[in-house]
Amino acid sequence: MSVDADETVETGGETDVETMAAELGAAIADLPVYREFEAAKAAVEADETVQERISEFEQLREEFQLARQTGQADEAALEELRDAQERLHSMPKMRRYLEAQDDLEARLETLNEAISDSLAVDFGGEAGGCCRDE
Repeated sequence: MSVDADETVETGGETDVETMAAELGAAIADLPVYREFEAAKAAVEADETVQERISEFEQLREEFQLARQTGQADEAALEELRDAQERLHSMPKMRRYLEAQDDLEARLETLNEAISDSLAVDFGGEAGGCCRDE
């Protein structure tokens, strides 16, 4: 077998794997749990009131992080941040989105485990990383 033949076999194998990966992605996108996540995400993005609450929460979080970095964070600021998060998470569309996100993450973890079982690495957690602390 020549070097050129070996390269063709490897390239063909990688192409097959890439094709299967694309098919897996399409299959995941077709799962009811993924479609529910996308619908919940779209509902959150389209709701002005939810977006206002998200902005409010993000602003308070940034202010709290800055105050913490400068040593000026206090319990009242933390409580205000927690209250804003609770108000946001109690909104029906946001609650639906968070539940859909949790469901999708659980399903993706199951798929990751199925792929990782035949590999020596955690496919979703470590396959893309270059460096690990051990």
